[in-house]
Amino acid sequence: MERILVFILVILYFISTEIACNGHTHINNNVQSEQKALIDFKNGLTDPNNRLSSWKGNNYCYWHGIGCENGTGFVVSIDLRNPYPYPLENEEYGNQSYMNLSGVISPSLIKLKYLKYLDLSFNSFKAIPIPQFFGSMKNLIYLNLSHCGFIGEIPSNLGNLSNLQYLDFSSKYTYHNDFRYYDDLFIQNIEWMTSLVSLKHLSANNVNLSMVGSQWIELLNKLPMLAELHLDDCSLFGSIPSPSSVNLTSLAVISISSNGFNSTFPEWLLNVSSLVSIDMSFNILHGRIPLGLGELPNLQHLDLFGKYLEGNISQLLRKSWKKIEFLNLGENDLHGSIPSSIGNCCNLQYLDLVDNNSNGSLPEIINGTETWNSKSPLPNLRELDLFQNQLMGKLPNWLGELKNLRRLGLSHNKLEGPIPTSLCTLQRMESLHLGGNELNGSLPNCIGQLSQLKELSVYSNQLSGTLFEQHFLKLSNLESLDLDNFRLNVSSNWVPPFKLRSLYMDSCHIGPAFPAWLQSQKNLQYLSLSNASISSIPNWFWNTFVNLQSLDLSYNQLQGSIPSSIRNFCNLQYLDLSNNNLNGSLPEIVDGTETCNSKSPLPNLRKLDLSDNQLMGKLPNWLGELKNLHGLDLSHNQLQGSIPNLIGNLSNLYSLNLQNNH
Repeated sequence: MERILVFILVILYFISTEIACNGHTHINNNVQSEQKALIDFKNGLTDPNNRLSSWKGNNYCYWHGIGCENGTGFVVSIDLRNPYPYPLENEEYGNQSYMNLSGVISPSLIKLKYLKYLDLSFNSFKAIPIPQFFGSMKNLIYLNLSHCGFIGEIPSNLGNLSNLQYLDFSSKYTYHNDFRYYDDLFIQNIEWMTSLVSLKHLSANNVNLSMVGSQWIELLNKLPMLAELHLDDCSLFGSIPSPSSVNLTSLAVISISSNGFNSTFPEWLLNVSSLVSIDMSFNILHGRIPLGLGELPNLQHLDLFGKYLEGNISQLLRKSWKKIEFLNLGENDLHGSIPSSIGNCCNLQYLDLVDNNSNGSLPEIINGTETWNSKSPLPNLRELDLFQNQLMGKLPNWLGELKNLRRLGLSHNKLEGPIPTSLCTLQRMESLHLGGNELNGSLPNCIGQLSQLKELSVYSNQLSGTLFEQHFLKLSNLESLDLDNFRLNVSSNWVPPFKLRSLYMDSCHIGPAFPAWLQSQKNLQYLSLSNASISSIPNWFWNTFVNLQSLDLSYNQLQGSIPSSIRNFCNLQYLDLSNNNLNGSLPEIVDGTETCNSKSPLPNLRKLDLSDNQLMGKLPNWLGELKNLHGLDLSHNQLQGSIPNLIGNLSNLYSLNLQNNH
């Protein structure tokens, strides 16, 4: 009996050993197959920055971008997303374009039978279609092919990926000469998407869906798990259809901005209580904004920026908006006043009612401090933009209690009274825009304490008085300054704490000497000192501000001639020296080859106004070489001679004024 038992144990040992060896051999074979598949995939790629330099040796689970299943070594994820997808310089890698992978995507990826995650986004597989074999990788849960430069029709066999939860094939676009160009990626029929029964996230931004027709929402309504839908700028048009019955009970995000929809707001969305974010901006939406939007229990983000939506602001903002953080109703046709109940939106971070017809005064007080146990109203508000409405009355004190406010935009209303000093307590303020109102008094000198301020505009009011160095004391971050009708009183050796990019001080008393402190502002791109009592331009000016894009020194008492060094202003688009006492001839400029890398001088100039001076001599030929010129005004001078024939070559010119010369 014992011999029989020993014999059985020996037999079982050999059987188990054989099974173990065969299993080990099977795993080794799979490992070798997976490694070979990755090597074949790599060999098809162009990798100028050696991002895949770690792809060598046998332990591929440690290769960059590769993830393996514990225990088996099977490849389950490939993440080769471009780490620097935007055109910025990077100290380690240089220009991001060198980080792009390109070339051919090898079908060897099919051999990675356990692959669940594949991300190739923000690379440059230009001028090739999305590979058909992706539709055979049936274990994929995550597939991101966005911004890769693919062209052609998106393969319908992606509908075979029934396990897929995340799908992004958003296209990318580039700008050239102010026009936007898209990769040629399109879908003719989206019925195949109804097979993606596990899909939770779908992004197809900038993909041409114009051939899909009006059934897109009815078909996508068959995806019961869908939580995020991104179809921005997809050439969809017509009305936004309503599904026969709403099955999108998990939908949290719908973003269909920048299409061609000409539609009322789709009210069926009011039945989707799971919605967190709605973006329908930059369409042609019309009709009334449903009040029910304010009662969606989970809504945090609503963007209906557009043109033709109607509604009563007071009624809209009296709704509960329990979780709203971002509310953009700008550029519509909303009327009514802003109610004090706006203070109940304690989570609100961004409110934009730009370019509507809101009227009345801002509320003297706002609710919410007791309800939300906060010492200040709207404790999370960062941006408040009410630009270009019909608001009247004084600026209320509660504006100075918005402690987290970064941007306040109240320009182009009918606001009156003084600028309250309470605004000086907003130490996080970055942009303060109060221009185009009827504010009076002076600019509080405590404004100079707003150390985070980047933009300050108070132009076109009834403000006046003298500005001292104290008004700018701590404004080291200031980049844009726009004011008028002030007198500037600073010491001759004053060096401002800021480095401006734009400065508008029209109708300020600055002269007669050109302000010496401007010599420190070498970052200036836009400069306007019109009607500033200036009598001369110093020589250093023409060497300091060669990066200017716009220069307006009109309506001063400038004397002397225009120097030939004006040719160094390669970026200049707008030049206005009209209504001065400039004399002499226009300078001779051969071309811009040496300074601007262009055969034509001032290659970007679009408007040139030298009218109402005392310029004399002949018109130089280089005027006819300003290829981008739209407007030329040399009237009311003492110019003489014939008009150069080259003027006829200015194909973009729409305004030419040479009257009252000789």
